[in-house]
Amino acid sequence: MVKIARVFFKLESAGGILLIIATISAMLTANSGIAESYHTVLHSYIGGMSVSHWVNDGLMAIFFLLIGLEVKREMVDGALKSRREAIFPAIAALGGMIAPAMVYIAFNLNNPVALGGWAIPAATDIAFAMGILALLGNRVPLSLKLFLLALAIIDDLGVIIIIALFYSNELSMWAISVGLAMTALLVIFNVKNVTSLPAYLIVGTILWIAVLKSGVHATLAGVIIGFVIPMKGKKGQYSPLKRLEHTLHPYVSYFILPLFAFVNAGISLDGISLATFANPIPLGIALGLFIGKPLGVFSFSWLAVKMKIAPLPKGTSFADIFAVAVLCGIGFTMSIFISSLAFEGLEGSYDAFSRLGILLGSTAAAIVGYFMLNKSLPKNNKTV
Repeated sequence: MVKIARVFFKLESAGGILLIIATISAMLTANSGIAESYHTVLHSYIGGMSVSHWVNDGLMAIFFLLIGLEVKREMVDGALKSRREAIFPAIAALGGMIAPAMVYIAFNLNNPVALGGWAIPAATDIAFAMGILALLGNRVPLSLKLFLLALAIIDDLGVIIIIALFYSNELSMWAISVGLAMTALLVIFNVKNVTSLPAYLIVGTILWIAVLKSGVHATLAGVIIGFVIPMKGKKGQYSPLKRLEHTLHPYVSYFILPLFAFVNAGISLDGISLATFANPIPLGIALGLFIGKPLGVFSFSWLAVKMKIAPLPKGTSFADIFAVAVLCGIGFTMSIFISSLAFEGLEGSYDAFSRLGILLGSTAAAIVGYFMLNKSLPKNNKTV
């Protein structure tokens, strides 16, 4: 059993598989005889916050810390380090945020409350999308993997900006002041070449508390911490950024994200009928993810190449790019996260409808994207 577990966790797709298991488990639990206990646990309070609040604002801050670390590493020494390498996925990501939002708005234009969820289908779930891609093994060229990774990272960065601008509550100036002071201290650490991770994490924890109390979403603290941790260590020292990234990655992939899925994907199907799927909220989200996302990513990519702004990634074709664009419609974790912010505290079925749309759109994107890539990629391609 231990040997099987070791083999499983070495798989590139392990994180995506665990997300699928957690999602199915949440759905089964929410529609079983223990559904009431499930919701009671999620809404029970520990230290002044509910269990779901701890997961969404606490543990997810660690996820966003990892995102911050990944973005910085890619910008300094990876797929985003030069304009030529970054411009193509950046343009694709922009299209992938605009088009699905427009699809959702078109369906919900007459409902001002529902319009608050316009950003829900604009997100891409890195873990899920990369997990599906990993199922195809070495048939996927490295350039295509890097394209998807860079696109998803830029996409997440865009979503972080959206959260900061559009999904913050009433602001507390004293808490913001403390947060700014802690951010300044972290920047000073970076400038002075402080490489002690505990120093960053202690100040970062104070920053997280301040941001939590400020009205700006607490997960943004994680991104700030990720950006200030130095890439280079002192002479003879391993990179602090890479060390923390490698430490956090298994906890985020195999625990935090599956737990987030289990906490947030538990949708009760009581009262769900065929008419529910025609509701503008789930319909707008599902079609935004499954239709809007790939059209936005692909059309902007195509225009970038035809206008000679950026070349296609080496060893790829437009068919490959379109298949990956479909995979980008897997919004799941990030989309659910935005949904919880957009419809927080609202009565009615807004949040439940949005999560239903997310599950439908993301599932369709995962299945169709996989089969399109399976068809377009060479049968015996070597990763280069």
